[in-house]
Amino acid sequence: MTYDLIVVGGGPAGCAAAITSARLGAKVLLLERGHFPRHKVCGEFVSAESLALLEKLLHARHRNLVAQAPQIGGARIFLDDAEIHAEISPPGAGITRFDLDQALWDSCHENGVELRDHSAALAIERSDRGFQITAARDILESRALVNASGRWSFLTSSENRVQAAKERWIGCKAHFREPSPSPSVDLYFFRGGYCGVQPVTPANGQGAINACALARADVATDLEHALRLHPALRSRSRSWEPIMDSISTSPLVFHDPEPVRNGMVQVGDAATFVDPFIGDGISLAIRSGVLAGGCLEQFFRGRSSLEQAVDGYAREYKRSLSGVFRASSCLRSWLRWPAAARKPALWFLQRSPTIAKQLVRMTR
Repeated sequence: MTYDLIVVGGGPAGCAAAITSARLGAKVLLLERGHFPRHKVCGEFVSAESLALLEKLLHARHRNLVAQAPQIGGARIFLDDAEIHAEISPPGAGITRFDLDQALWDSCHENGVELRDHSAALAIERSDRGFQITAARDILESRALVNASGRWSFLTSSENRVQAAKERWIGCKAHFREPSPSPSVDLYFFRGGYCGVQPVTPANGQGAINACALARADVATDLEHALRLHPALRSRSRSWEPIMDSISTSPLVFHDPEPVRNGMVQVGDAATFVDPFIGDGISLAIRSGVLAGGCLEQFFRGRSSLEQAVDGYAREYKRSLSGVFRASSCLRSWLRWPAAARKPALWFLQRSPTIAKQLVRMTR
């Protein structure tokens, strides 16, 4: 059987691409190696720029997911001895990946996408018809292919695999109950990493927070260790009641965006991994998935070649999304400065909330 589009990976980016393409009349198959819902290591912040887009993707019975999510209208940054407050306007929302992935997966089904979970793509080759995909149960043909397999899979380029050996980073997260959590995303920076804390969609009708850390492997290897690395976070976390066991993931590789590879459109973390402290990972996943589906429309309708459609996606990705990665890279470089060198900038940001707000906007 030949499909117009096969999407490899059922996270927010893959589902956004699948739903967008199916609504344009394409015959779409989505392959997911695992099973939904499941917890994923993620900051679980959805910026305001993508909430309206998310609501359009969701089937009507799932749109209350956005309405019920706690609003996050501010950021608190704890770095060195400074505490910086920044307004997030308009506010974002805290939505767990467990809830978000399930809602998007169901919405794919409601839009006519053929879904196969527990069906990993094992090999991909170019064919006369486009692509030949060897899956867990059979061999499939597709006119176009979207790689939404995440930041690390057999589709990851050799150049990016080499970078993983240079400096090993680990991501870990868990959900907790906390009395009266602040309606903000709080970032606690320590030597060799940081931890973000924010409220997320209620668990079993009770309030919850997500604590998600990113650390060098020589600094921390689990969330329990990471929570002890900043004094304010260590004190705050003593009152937390665990809701779930912590989970972790590795490797985490930072590299320049790679929106297209070997004729495949790459979306979400498959295109590149953005620093979690930016808070735009889910937003970029959704936006890149929708962009991919839109750019492939003319190809589906026979009005352009696949190469033209793919080149158009690469151009639009660079124009509309790559600015976030430049800002992320600049901020990551600044965080590596010695504390003494950062001090003047921190002093200024503490006393200039307008500039701090502008700094948040730079990452959007």
